[in-house]
Amino acid sequence: MPGLFRAEAAAPPSGGSPSTRRRSRLTAAVAAAGIAIGLAVVPATAAMAANILPNPGFESGLNGWTCASGARTVTTPVHGGTGALEATPAGADFARCSQVVKVKPSSTYSLSGWVRGGYVFLGALGTGTTDVSTWGSPGANWAQLTTSFTTGSATNSVTVYVNGWYGTGAYNADDIVLDGPDPGGNPTTPPATPTGLAITAKTATSIALSWNASQGATSYSVYQNGTRVGTPAGTTFVATGLTPDTAYRFAVSASNAAGESAKSAEVTATPTTDPVPPATPSGLTVGATTTTSVLLSWSASQNATSYNVYQDGVKVASPTGTAYTATGLTTGRTYRFAVSAVNAIGESGKSAEVSATPSDMPPPGKRLLVGYLHASFANGSGYMKMSDVPDSWDIIQLAFGEPTSVTSGDIRFSQCPVAECPNVESEADFIAGIRAKQAKGKKVLISIGGQNGQVQLTSTAARDKFVSSVSAIIDKYGLDGLDIDFEGHSLVLDAGDNDFKNPTSPVIVNLISALKSLKAKYGSKFTLTMAPETFFVQLGYQFYGGGTTGADRRAGAYLPVIYAMRNDLTLLHVQDYNSGPITGLDNQYHTMGTSDFHIAMTDMLLAGFPVAGNTANMFPALRPDQVAIGLPAATYAGNGFTSVAEVQKAFDCLAKGTNCGSYKPRGVYPGLRGLMTWSINWDKYNSFEFSTNHRRYLNALP
Repeated sequence: MPGLFRAEAAAPPSGGSPSTRRRSRLTAAVAAAGIAIGLAVVPATAAMAANILPNPGFESGLNGWTCASGARTVTTPVHGGTGALEATPAGADFARCSQVVKVKPSSTYSLSGWVRGGYVFLGALGTGTTDVSTWGSPGANWAQLTTSFTTGSATNSVTVYVNGWYGTGAYNADDIVLDGPDPGGNPTTPPATPTGLAITAKTATSIALSWNASQGATSYSVYQNGTRVGTPAGTTFVATGLTPDTAYRFAVSASNAAGESAKSAEVTATPTTDPVPPATPSGLTVGATTTTSVLLSWSASQNATSYNVYQDGVKVASPTGTAYTATGLTTGRTYRFAVSAVNAIGESGKSAEVSATPSDMPPPGKRLLVGYLHASFANGSGYMKMSDVPDSWDIIQLAFGEPTSVTSGDIRFSQCPVAECPNVESEADFIAGIRAKQAKGKKVLISIGGQNGQVQLTSTAARDKFVSSVSAIIDKYGLDGLDIDFEGHSLVLDAGDNDFKNPTSPVIVNLISALKSLKAKYGSKFTLTMAPETFFVQLGYQFYGGGTTGADRRAGAYLPVIYAMRNDLTLLHVQDYNSGPITGLDNQYHTMGTSDFHIAMTDMLLAGFPVAGNTANMFPALRPDQVAIGLPAATYAGNGFTSVAEVQKAFDCLAKGTNCGSYKPRGVYPGLRGLMTWSINWDKYNSFEFSTNHRRYLNALP
């Protein structure tokens, strides 16, 4: 489950897709549930070990843990200290809490925890060897669960989790211990006390607050007259339900996995109906562009009645809403835009500027259906010949090209061996199948990476070998381009690499350089797609590995690659599966498998977002024709399967503005390009449910 760094989703799985390979359906189900057979509950009173797990006893609330909705800390019952976890499984949710912990490679660790409840599971994912879990059913008494594991030679972090089981009621967990070599880097001190607490707006019953970000903070606590009233992840909060003309005192503290800072200096404010100027707008982003126009959108400012839009410093419009299309522009020229908020009292300051260049982008064309074909291996879904791939697929991704070693850059591809795929076609027939698809207007790409294909271009020599070896594959099979499906530890941001627009980490810089070389070699018809996990993209809204203290260095690591290649990128289809809960632009967690998850994750790509919450460092929106939604084709293809109806509900909301759920996207995106799935083979195994239904749906759209 991709990702948690202090308060986010769990780390990327060793499975996943387009990387779910060579696993039986039963194994996948067992792994997803966190079940292990034969590991015992130890109802002993073992002494606390040398623990490297931050906030192991939940004394600092849920800081450092990513938990299911409704999880909380309680003061009774507890096993030790002053707090314990309490969570209740609901529906298909196990009420899991998890966190990523830094570890040393090739080292042995013991994991234990004290639990109460019907069925409680404790385990570790991403160990690099064999993931482990244990469970027990201690009922009303505290009992200790124990297990152990050895990390892989390249493993620098693991995900520790605890969860319950369907319909078994609330469970408690406390004093979770991860004992083993400490690599350093796990937070040991709370963040600094916040500064700059200020009143930004007020009404007769509310007060809006803002403050400066605290280094190392993952959340904040707002205190009203000494009582905690909110725990926002960002640096703003609105206190509501106040009494008019009554003075209130406010303070704020910062928290991370190590604990809570001291409270800031207090400010006092009185709710009033007296008008105040509006706040400066935030979240200004560039949406779709044409040869002569640029779409702008921004977040609403409290108390604003209209907005002023500035183009190259000159006011050009005063819309009442939070979107505007600048027209009559010159193709290829770069323009600067800013926006201010206005009411009867006056005008706010201007927002941070954004730049946009009207482009002669290709027409959206028909909606695309993208699928991965198991070309180099077999698994439970069975092998499919190229000639048997249905014509419903527009882009066929050959899975996978893999390196000879992690850092060699030498990518190799070969068809599935006969011993593994008895019905594999000859190379000549395989190439003939590719030509037949291309003759019908289909694109066939080589996908690099996947679960087993870790690629780290740590040197210029590896970069150059990557370019030459990928070119050799493209030329041999006459392919249309390349898909980047780097997972695991392929992309890691070095410490201090905090500007996604100007990366310095060699594995990032060399990959960008290699992709630009391939694009230059093959020209405008070169098709480039990417299939990152949410961990490497949307998680960057809250955490960025190179610049967020305590964050996993992989957090958001695809962002500099996407940004650098945005003008050459044909399609980005983030894997909306095998993911933990991810925070959307509404600052709420969203969980995979629902239409709201796909709407929220896709909206982030189409509206843009501040990286690591820094509004001065915006990841700009992609064009809708560059974005597709990534999904598993069946329940056994990956965690987070979404029904046909829910997928089409999400697409309706994003492309037509109808059929939306609780999440409301920042705009309507009629040009949203299509859907991607892992995989064509699993779709066939599932009687073509995915392609049959979604091809018909996409074809019916305008």
